[in-house]
Amino acid sequence: MSSSQFSSLKLPEKQLQNLKDLGYQQMTPIQQQSLPLVMSGKDVIAKAKTGSGKTAAFGIGLLENIRVESFACQALVLCPTRELAGQVAKEIRKLARYRHNVKVLTLCGGMPIGPQIGSLAHGAHIVVGTPGRIQDHLRKGTLSLDKTRTVVLDEADRMLDMGFYDEMVDILELTPSDRQTLLFSATYPDKIQQISGDFQRDPVMVEVESVHSGQQIEQKFYQVAKAADKTELLLDVLGHYQPEHAVIFCNTKQGCMDLEKELWDQDCHAQALHGDLDQKDRDRVLVKFANRSSQFLIATDVAARGLDIDDLPMVINFDLTRDPEVHVHRIGRTGRAGKSGLAISLITESEQYKMNDIADLLGLDLTVSDRDKLTDADRIASLRPPMVTLAIDGGKKNKVRPGDLLGALTGKGGIAGNQVGKIDIFDFAAYVAVERKVARQALAHLQESGIKGRQFRIRRV
Repeated sequence: MSSSQFSSLKLPEKQLQNLKDLGYQQMTPIQQQSLPLVMSGKDVIAKAKTGSGKTAAFGIGLLENIRVESFACQALVLCPTRELAGQVAKEIRKLARYRHNVKVLTLCGGMPIGPQIGSLAHGAHIVVGTPGRIQDHLRKGTLSLDKTRTVVLDEADRMLDMGFYDEMVDILELTPSDRQTLLFSATYPDKIQQISGDFQRDPVMVEVESVHSGQQIEQKFYQVAKAADKTELLLDVLGHYQPEHAVIFCNTKQGCMDLEKELWDQDCHAQALHGDLDQKDRDRVLVKFANRSSQFLIATDVAARGLDIDDLPMVINFDLTRDPEVHVHRIGRTGRAGKSGLAISLITESEQYKMNDIADLLGLDLTVSDRDKLTDADRIASLRPPMVTLAIDGGKKNKVRPGDLLGALTGKGGIAGNQVGKIDIFDFAAYVAVERKVARQALAHLQESGIKGRQFRIRRV
């Protein structure tokens, strides 16, 4: 058995210190199995559950192959969604801190293409993006893949589900034939074998246990006669368990939007994440959920890809997926890092077979729980997020920094530092979470006094 210490790899001392500074204590199973192969130049197929550390499993390796003096795209990471691409790029930037001048660029749809073209003109070593926008740049001639040495297909199963097979073929055909191709996937449908056969050379299969520990995640199934009764059951569940935070999965975009409205009608702070939102609205939805100023995020599997939410106590399957492996992937968003989690699924009488399929996959004895034991269901009205988000129409490009916001609030603003929550800074927008009881005071102060003597439009969202 190989060592789980990063020091067992042939990594520079500066990277080992960087990993230590980032809190990487030792390799996760997927990192332990994949990294030696990635660093030796092998093509790899890696199957691992969400939260397993797969970004570092390919990110650490591809950084070792980057020649900083050459401002060309040397590594390309394809992701199914903007959220995942943003998360991957953010993680790779952290991993790259030990080397000066490594440029990581994110190219996704839903964002203006002009600034991306400008950034590409200055060169980038690593490009992370979605297939559609990568193709746009290839067609315009603003991106060249001639010097690409490593290609990563991240969440390859979802890219196939979303119909990106042809785009992936077209993109990979424009990369050198001797490239290294790394394929990471949470599930392993038949088409993954096809994509590997088309794009990889003698790949090594790496698989870590994809079934989550029953000790970490408690599962409960509640049943109703018909689908129309599920919203009332959901309200009973929320009233009984009183979760501070939960992701609620629906199978369709329309289902997400309908449920969002039904929950708001009950005065629940819920937000839907779906494909019709523009990038600014998607950022706002994710920021509010991550900073605890919105309690419930309603999403499809595709929209939820790339979510990285710490300490998520509960996942609710409003709609049960047909694929038991996808169910495992969903519930794996809770009970991370050794913490306990609760996964609740709402089913109709005709969906019991899906529960049985999940039980077979997990090797568990799953039964329907007694709905009559959901007590205090009327307490749903008492659910309120602990934080409120303030939005500032100024960001990185306006020289707004997290310290500026914190200083403005805790200085003359008179708000204690522990009453200020998560701060998120984007190019032209910033968001700061404050405790609900000081939200009005914080908003009034920022509107009156500004930030470092400058006035911005500031509002509660």
